[in-house]
Amino acid sequence: MYTQSESELLHLLADRAGIAAEYHDIAGTRHVTTDETRRAILASMGFRSSSRTELVEELTSWDDRPWIQGCDPVRIVRLGQDSGTWSLHLCCENAEEAMVRVSWSIQSESGDTCYEREEGPGLKVEESRVIGGRRHVRVAFALPSELSLGYYKVTARVQGGKSCGDATFRFIVAPERCHVPDMFYRGTRLSGLGLQLYSLRSDRNWGIGDFRDLADVVEWAGNRLGVSMIGLNPLHALKNSMPYHISPYSPNSRLFLNEIYIDVEGVPECLTSSEVRSRLADPLFRAQLDVARRSELVDYDAVAHAKRTVLEICYEAFLRDNFAGAEPELKPTTARGDSFEAYVRQEGESLIQYAVFQALEEDQRATSGAVIWAEWPERYRTPTSETTREFQRRHMRRVRFFVYLQWLAAEQLGALVKKTGEAGMPVGFYHDMALGSDRYGADGWRFQDVLALQADCGAPPDAFAPEGQNWGFAPTDPIRLRETGYQYFIDLLRKNLHHGGAIRLDHVMVLFRLFWIPRGLPAAKGTYVHYPADDLLAILALESVRAGTLVIGEDLGTVPDWVRERLGKAGLLSYRVFYFERTDSGDCKPPHWYPAQSLAVVTTHDLPTLKGYWEGADIETRAALGLIPTEEARSAALADRQLDKRRWLEALKSERLLPLDATDDPASIPVMTGELAQAIHQFLARTPAWLVLANIEDIIASRVQTNLPGTLDQHPNWRRKLNLTVQDLMQDARFEQLVGRLRSERSPG
Repeated sequence: MYTQSESELLHLLADRAGIAAEYHDIAGTRHVTTDETRRAILASMGFRSSSRTELVEELTSWDDRPWIQGCDPVRIVRLGQDSGTWSLHLCCENAEEAMVRVSWSIQSESGDTCYEREEGPGLKVEESRVIGGRRHVRVAFALPSELSLGYYKVTARVQGGKSCGDATFRFIVAPERCHVPDMFYRGTRLSGLGLQLYSLRSDRNWGIGDFRDLADVVEWAGNRLGVSMIGLNPLHALKNSMPYHISPYSPNSRLFLNEIYIDVEGVPECLTSSEVRSRLADPLFRAQLDVARRSELVDYDAVAHAKRTVLEICYEAFLRDNFAGAEPELKPTTARGDSFEAYVRQEGESLIQYAVFQALEEDQRATSGAVIWAEWPERYRTPTSETTREFQRRHMRRVRFFVYLQWLAAEQLGALVKKTGEAGMPVGFYHDMALGSDRYGADGWRFQDVLALQADCGAPPDAFAPEGQNWGFAPTDPIRLRETGYQYFIDLLRKNLHHGGAIRLDHVMVLFRLFWIPRGLPAAKGTYVHYPADDLLAILALESVRAGTLVIGEDLGTVPDWVRERLGKAGLLSYRVFYFERTDSGDCKPPHWYPAQSLAVVTTHDLPTLKGYWEGADIETRAALGLIPTEEARSAALADRQLDKRRWLEALKSERLLPLDATDDPASIPVMTGELAQAIHQFLARTPAWLVLANIEDIIASRVQTNLPGTLDQHPNWRRKLNLTVQDLMQDARFEQLVGRLRSERSPG
C-alpha cells in the first residue's frame, strides 16, 4: 500500500514511466521538470494522475501487471552469452504449483519448432504475491543458449489445477555490434558524394530529380569518378503538397517511398500503352512539363499532379494487360502480374494498410473536405475497424493503385541498388532515416497504439533556440513500444536498411532519450523521456547485420560522452561535422582528433553551404527574415563569422593546405574559391574517419542552404534545384579534381 504524499506518488509514477526529474542543457544549465509537465506527459502515455487515488491505482496496476499478464512481452539476449531464464507468472492457490505442468516451445520466424520443454509438476516458486485476494506465483525456466541470430516466439501452455491457459513472448537473439565491414578494420577509408535527389536538374526529368537521374549519377560517380558511396536525403513517402508536406524529415510514412521520384517514362506501361503515349505527346502536357523542368524551384504540386495523371493511365493498362477477373479477386496472367503479386505478399498487411490510408484520405478530402485523418468520421479512424475493411473491399481497385505506385518505386530503387554494385561502389547508397513522421499522415493513423499523439518532441532551450524547439512529431511511447515486442521499430529498420550499404539515423539520441513537449505547451515546458537503449541497440544490431548495412548515428547537439561510447561499442559510426569540431578554445580540431569510427562531412542540410557560410549568406538571410532581431546582433554574428573563418585558415595552414597566394587573414579570400573548398575537404580526408562525404552543393559553389530551420515558406526549403544539370555535372572538372585529392589522402600509407 502506498503511503506517500500525492506529490511523491506523482514523482514515483513519472520515474517509472521514464520521465526525467531534471536535465542539463547544452550550456550546463539545470532544468527541473515541473509537476504540470509530469502530469501532461503521463496523460499522453495513458496514465491517470489528477488525484492521489488515481496515482495509487496506476502504481498498483504497474506493480501487478507482470503478475497478471503471464510473462514479459519480450526478452533479448546477445549471441554467445548465457541466455539466463525467463519468468512465468501463474495464479496458484493452496500450493497448486505442485500439480501444475508447463509445456513450452520456441518457434523460429519460419514457424518451425526449434526447442521444446516440459516443466513440472512440482514447480519451484521464485516469488509469490496476492492480487485481488488471489495468490500468484512466479516460476523461472532456463532458456537455451545455442539459438542463432533472429526473432523467436516462445509459447507456454499451462495445465493442472486452476492455472490453465497460454502465454507468449518474443525472444530475440542479437549480435553484440552492428554490421561493420572488415575492410575498415584493415585501414580502409572511403569517400563519397552527397546530394538531395529532388534537386537534380536534367534535360529529361519532369521538374524534379528522379530515379533515372540518380542512375546517371551512379554511372558517372561510380565508373568515372570511382567514389564509394552516394549520400541521399530521406526518400520517405511524402504528400508532396506545399508548403507543409515537402520536407523529407516530416514524411507521410517512413516505411514507404516517395512516388514523386518514380521515373515515369521508365515504367513499362509507358512504352506499351497507346493512351499513355497519347498523353505524353499532348502539346499542352509537354508545355507544362517544360515549365516545371525550367523552374529554379521544385513545384511539388505541379510535378506530383503530372506524374499521378500519367501513372493512373499506366495503372489501368497494367491491370488490363496483366490480370483477369473482377475486383477484388483479380488473377495475374503474366510474369509481370506474378511479380506484382509476389511484392504484395512480401510486404504484407503493412503495405495494404498504407494503401488504404492513401485511398481513404483521397476519398475523405473529396467527400467531406477533411484535411487530416483526425477529422474523418470516427469509424474510419481505426485501421482495423470493420468499416475501414469494408471501405477497402469496396475501393480495392483504388487501393491497388497505391500499391502499384510503391511497387514501381521499389522496383526502380532496387535496380539502382544493384547498379551501385555494378559500378564498383563498396558502400553504394547512404540513406537517411528521419526521426519521426507527420502525426496526421499514414504512420500516425496506423500506429496510434505506440505513438503518444498528445505530445510533441523537440529540443531543449539552447543558444540557437532560447525557447527550445518543437519539431511537431508525435514521439513513440517506450512502454507501449516494448509491450508490442518492438514491432514498429523493427519494421522501420527493415524497411530502411535494405536500400543501400549505409544509413544515417537522424537524432540517434532517441535510442536513449527524447525531449517530449506536452501538446499545446511551449517547448521550454518539455523534459526528457528515457528509452530502453539496451533493447533498441540490440535490435538495431540484428537488423543491421541481417541487411549488411553500416549504421551512422547523427549525434550532434546535447550528447553526453557516455552515449557516444555506448554507440561506438555497438558499432555505430559517429557523425562529425567540420563546422562543429572545435577544441575548448574554439579552434578547429586537427585531423588526428577525429575518431576513426565516424563519417566526416563539412556541413549538413540544416546548415549553410560552404560558400554561403564563408560569405555570410545565412546571416544576411536570417536578418532579412527577422530571425536576427537587431542590427547589433547581426554585426556581432558577422564578427563571430570572421573569427571563425580565421580559425579555418589557421587550421588549413597548419596542414599546409592553404592555396599558395593565401594568408590566414580572411580578408585575403573574400569569397569562397574552388581551391579553398577543395582544401577544406582535403583537411577532412586527412582525418582517420572511415567515411568522408562531400556535398555536391559545396563542390559547385551553391550559395543558398537546403533548409533554413525556423522557416516554412519564407525560404525555399527543400525546393532549390542545383544550378547545373546532371549532364553539366559530368563535364565539371571540379569533381575529378576533388575526388582525386580525396583518393590520394584516403589511400593507405
